[in-house]
Amino acid sequence: MTLISALENIHKEGLFGDHEDKNNENLIKISEIKNLLILQIVQYKNSTIDLKNINIDGLSFNNEPLKVKSNNETRILWSGPNNFLLLSTKKDLLKTINLTLKEDNFAITDLSNSRAIIEIEGKNSKEVLKKGCPFNFNELKKDSCVNSVFNGITITVDVIEDNPNKLRVFALRSFGESLYHSITDASLEFGYRST
Repeated sequence: MTLISALENIHKEGLFGDHEDKNNENLIKISEIKNLLILQIVQYKNSTIDLKNINIDGLSFNNEPLKVKSNNETRILWSGPNNFLLLSTKKDLLKTINLTLKEDNFAITDLSNSRAIIEIEGKNSKEVLKKGCPFNFNELKKDSCVNSVFNGITITVDVIEDNPNKLRVFALRSFGESLYHSITDASLEFGYRST
């Protein structure tokens, strides 16, 4: 079966907006992230397992609000108390997770095909999100995340890097095209490169 990305029909490569006479470093870079394993992991309330003792791909679960644990292939985002999003380029990690996190203590849901992921990179990337989101992005630093809304669309924002800012924005696949249009429209004044 062939996987069709959420933004297959609208994401076009090129330069857009106010890009003329600007250095490449001053442009925002917008790209779609594809082929990630995305799992929602929720620990049941009656579970007695200590999350700090669990290790997935060398990472432990951090139950601290807005925090992300990461390595080169995997990221674990805090989504709420005992609720996490695990993102990985390792598709076979699901087998390890199912062996490690038993179903009587955890609910594991594969969301890989139900999310659109847009990566925004550049010094003005947080300014783009400020246009449609009520959250104070000045407080978000590398390896932090937040659930919020962008122009009425529920999103999760994962801060990958600080210098330059690199953010991943997740939304339900069905809202992917609307989110993409909103983000690219907010990026026009800065100029952006779509890759």
